[in-house]
Amino acid sequence: MAMNSWPRLLLWITTTIVLIFMVLPIVIVVIMSFSNSRFLTFPPPAVSLRWYEAYFGSPDWMDATWNSFLLAVIATVVTVPIGTAAAYAANISQSKMVRRLQLLLLTPVMVPVIILAAGIYMVYAQVGLVATKTGLVCAYAMMNLPYVFISVLAGLRSFDMNQEDVARSLGVNRFTAFMKVTLPQIRPSVITGALFAFIGALDETVVSLFIAGGENQTLPRRMFMSLRNEIDPTIASISSVLITISFALMIMSSLRGKRAHAV
Repeated sequence: MAMNSWPRLLLWITTTIVLIFMVLPIVIVVIMSFSNSRFLTFPPPAVSLRWYEAYFGSPDWMDATWNSFLLAVIATVVTVPIGTAAAYAANISQSKMVRRLQLLLLTPVMVPVIILAAGIYMVYAQVGLVATKTGLVCAYAMMNLPYVFISVLAGLRSFDMNQEDVARSLGVNRFTAFMKVTLPQIRPSVITGALFAFIGALDETVVSLFIAGGENQTLPRRMFMSLRNEIDPTIASISSVLITISFALMIMSSLRGKRAHAV
């Protein structure tokens, strides 16, 4: 019995070490955000809200924040219907061509982001979309489409499509059957994909460095430029705000999913 417990104990220890390794940098950043020091120091010499006040009181930082949230929301609104439709088509189709097209949809997560960013910049430079909201929304939507596609496809795989077929046999068209029968039951998967798409668009840095700028400067790009020019502790407070938002969205999604399964 004791011999059988050793592998389980080793698994728990390994898992704990990995979790600590992943979470510790986040904890350190949050703690540093409450420092009153002019430089990023850990542990902080004293606790202060100085850098949160500097962030929320800066018009430049607020403009970049507003741009990032606006672009992330629009990109999510664009990505979710396209990703959901693509996942639905992939789920019901028996065509080999459609299944091969799945690889094309997953390309943004398989190709190094720096290559994608360079390619997007080269195309945008030719059509005048650099430093425009339209260009940024299109780029964010393309890069986060796989997350919606994978999430919704996973939900559809566990859904009994016979229910939709029954609805269609009663006289409704495919779209109505999907909206009234299928979508309500896969809604947690759609919401999860939307949250990943939103967070991915909000935090996107590499593509923003290539194609964002001017009035459409995003928060990640401004943070990167601030770190390059000066190690400003305001970065820690901004990172803490983004971390809090991301965790809050994930927790809300998890709770919503549990309530949906309970019903």
